[in-house]
Amino acid sequence: MAKPVVKKHSASVSSTINELKSTINTTVSDYFKSLTPRLKLIDFFLTFLVALGVLQFVYVILIGNFPFNAFLGGFISCVGQFVLLVSLRLQINDSNKKLFDGISPERSFGDFIFASLILHFIVIHFIN
Repeated sequence: MAKPVVKKHSASVSSTINELKSTINTTVSDYFKSLTPRLKLIDFFLTFLVALGVLQFVYVILIGNFPFNAFLGGFISCVGQFVLLVSLRLQINDSNKKLFDGISPERSFGDFIFASLILHFIVIHFIN
């Protein structure tokens, strides 16, 4: 004499999952339609940097951190490059033209390259 509560619950869960799938599909399709190839490349590199940072962190947790300076240098390099790349993405995005009125995309890229060189110079000297 049990009530079919489980069926109502499973129907609710399946409709929630379908809504989630629909939302994700809409978000991904709008993302690929609205962004320029330049911003997609930057986003891909940002994803790579996050994956690399996670991989380094997992390595330190599982294997060990014997050359601790090397781990810190690599991890700080990933985080620093991520921050610089987000800054570049914000500056060259068309929707942020009002915020960065006097800065051209070429100048933004030049600043990014200069800051990246300084970051890696500091990281290399930190490792030694």
